Amino acid sequence: MHGAAWAVWPAWTMVALCATSGTYCLLRRRGRAGGERRTAGSEAVMAFGMASMALPAAVLTPPAWGWAVYAAVFGAAALRGLPAARGGGHHLHHLVGSGAMVYMAVAMAGGGHAGHGGHAAGAVGGVPSLTAALLVYYTAYVLRAGSRLVPVTAPAAAVTARVATTPPRWSERAELVLVCRLSMALAMVAMLVTL
Repeated sequence: MHGAAWAVWPAWTMVALCATSGTYCLLRRRGRAGGERRTAGSEAVMAFGMASMALPAAVLTPPAWGWAVYAAVFGAAALRGLPAARGGGHHLHHLVGSGAMVYMAVAMAGGGHAGHGGHAAGAVGGVPSLTAALLVYYTAYVLRAGSRLVPVTAPAAAVTARVATTPPRWSERAELVLVCRLSMALAMVAMLVTL
């Protein structure tokens, strides 16, 4: 982000979005047990990792070994999540996300750190077909998750039944979890576009 001052704002927006998502995931982790706790923890690691990768280079230029740390952390996350991913579902999405973070860290390390914070100081490495496949996956995920946030009209009996029950705590609301996941997927699309 060494160019115009306006070019820094998208990076800061992504940092704020990912850091907020990570904080929410940590809050969601409290009071949970087992798989739900691990899922929220994995999402927090992903969000904070994305926030730190998106920092503008004018603020923080990572050392040469920093990309290896990113690759190691997310490689370990991928290996840890591999057994759970066999069951499919959201665990498989976490595996794809960890793999994408490893891929981006390796690509940024090979490209002279040009991808950090979205600035274009040099050419970023990466396999165009793999980048395209990840972009298609995350774009489809964003569209699917976004469509699930669109309100639908519920029958009157269902509305009455929902009013009679105790509403969940704000940190447990399904739509907030979906918004968190949607925002991280959008950030992933933005990061992949810079490759």
